Amino acid sequence: MGDDGSGVRAVQRLAAGYSFPPGVRLLDGGTLGLDLLPFLEGLDRLLIIDAVETGGPPGTITRLTGEMIPVAFETRLSPHQMGLRDLLAVSDLLGNRPPAMTLLGVQPETIEPGTDLSPPVESALDTLVEMALRELRGWGITALPP
Repeated sequence: MGDDGSGVRAVQRLAAGYSFPPGVRLLDGGTLGLDLLPFLEGLDRLLIIDAVETGGPPGTITRLTGEMIPVAFETRLSPHQMGLRDLLAVSDLLGNRPPAMTLLGVQPETIEPGTDLSPPVESALDTLVEMALRELRGWGITALPP
């Protein structure tokens, strides 16, 4: 779905370009929705990278934390985002919601069928990856080039 793949692309760049210490898992949640629930059990922190409708210019990156994250998914870009909002709600009900959560969201330009990112979102990927690495460093997690 075009720019809706920005999170997948960012995770792919992180996986290809860095090694992470034990206890850190990179996961392409894609369209798994509630099937991701077991992955949230016992987490101390969760970093989500996804396309998010903020109304800003395409490629704009937004950082949200805590209770603001579910609000970001009230405007659906694609069918999988309802699953993500539901996932967070169910994990909260089960007492499995990670105590610290951050969302790095990029404003899409297009969510039409296809695998290519729009030029503004493609050019934001390096910044998105660097912001993810900075967020992890703030949590005491250092990713190293392989």
